[in-house]
Amino acid sequence: MKININENYKNLKESYLFSETARRIREYSAKNPDKKVITFAKDYNNFGLYRDPVEACAGADVIFTDVWASMGQEEEAAERRKVFEGIYQINKKCLGAANPSCMVQHCLPAHRGEEITEEIFEAHADEIFDEAENRLHAQKAVMVALMERK
Repeated sequence: MKININENYKNLKESYLFSETARRIREYSAKNPDKKVITFAKDYNNFGLYRDPVEACAGADVIFTDVWASMGQEEEAAERRKVFEGIYQINKKCLGAANPSCMVQHCLPAHRGEEITEEIFEAHADEIFDEAENRLHAQKAVMVALMERK
């Protein structure tokens, strides 16, 4: 199982942001999640693992999503599409369960119509592109730090 963007928040422990991020972790198949995820989650009181995206979004202030098949998983794309299509998508129904001012984040590139609807992506494009820009600056800082080493 790949946790994707949620791995970036593992040091936030009891923070509010982590609680909301952890709510969006979803698994790839009907099987139980990877034992590493369960072990990791034991340290967090607010961790929840949901198979229903609408239930996972209930009361959320921030929703994170990612493509169904990341780079390096192209051979699984068709199978994942069959499993996820019509179920795992950020759409009006998910946003209807979230807090009214809920922010939507996507680590990009997005496959509109798959993991997120065109309508939701466009409505939250400013937030999504701000996240991408912030990552760009963080990556530039890492490059500077690495290049300064002699």
